[in-house]
Amino acid sequence: MALHEGLLVTRHFLDVDDLSEEELEEVLALSAVAPVVLGSVLAGRGAALVFEKPSARTRSSTELAVTALGGHPVYIQGGEVGFDSRETVEDVARTLACYHSVLCARVFLHGTLRRMTAALDAQGASVPVVNLLSDIAHPCQALADLLTMQELFGRLEGLTVAYVGDANNMWSSLSKACVMSGVEIRLAAPSEYQPPPSQVDALLERGGKVTVTSDPESAVSGADVIYTDVWTSMGQEEEAQARRKAFAGYTVDDALVAKAPDKAVVLHCLPAHRGEEISASVLDGPRSQVWKDAENRLHAMRGLLAFLLGVRSPVE
Repeated sequence: MALHEGLLVTRHFLDVDDLSEEELEEVLALSAVAPVVLGSVLAGRGAALVFEKPSARTRSSTELAVTALGGHPVYIQGGEVGFDSRETVEDVARTLACYHSVLCARVFLHGTLRRMTAALDAQGASVPVVNLLSDIAHPCQALADLLTMQELFGRLEGLTVAYVGDANNMWSSLSKACVMSGVEIRLAAPSEYQPPPSQVDALLERGGKVTVTSDPESAVSGADVIYTDVWTSMGQEEEAQARRKAFAGYTVDDALVAKAPDKAVVLHCLPAHRGEEISASVLDGPRSQVWKDAENRLHAMRGLLAFLLGVRSPVE
């Protein structure tokens, strides 16, 4: 399979819907090919990886994806740049763009990413900004989830995902990705942790099949994929006790999984808290495809970076 580089127009990736449905399909296709096929689009170039928040999967997958494309990843901790303390967010972005061909950032506030893109666009810097996680979106994980489902079922169109847990940044990006791919998405969460009606309406307006319920058993009934995430995300530690109480009965355990069809698989974006949002027997059991999903963070990141840097599949 030969690939070619198209005319590069700077594209940022702050959430899944920064891509069109056709482009999302293209990214997944690029993610599924062997690294050697993509070529060394980053040969001799750097990639800045800024982490305000730590992460095992995100750092490893992004560094290795950059390396596979011939580039040199530079890991930068939040304290080294000091957003709005040592320098403004805008000046950090402008400085890093002097050295690097792509800027990836895992941040507390989504607004930080928007300020980066605005600053770079204003000065005409052709450096894509990639969201490695923010408070409202986790799009690179959603790409890996789609890739995993596509590998397991041979398709995306017509699948059903039951997401059991908080309507957090993971839910937000995954729900968009599912709607864009023809996947039905259901959410089971206590009423106070369900998404705002405007978010659900936006998904429905795109033609998505979306259900929000407080009943996890009805959500997993007939589902192909059962998905969950931690009840308490980084930065919400003070809410942990209240969240455990609110989510009692929402653990993805053997009893809940038994309500889904035999073909159903279980995914989790990790890290997992065994005994809270998921039982150890399910996470480590035969239905779990969690580690395949974790591996696909690397493949999805490689495909995404290749796409943003102009690599395209051959025109049919």
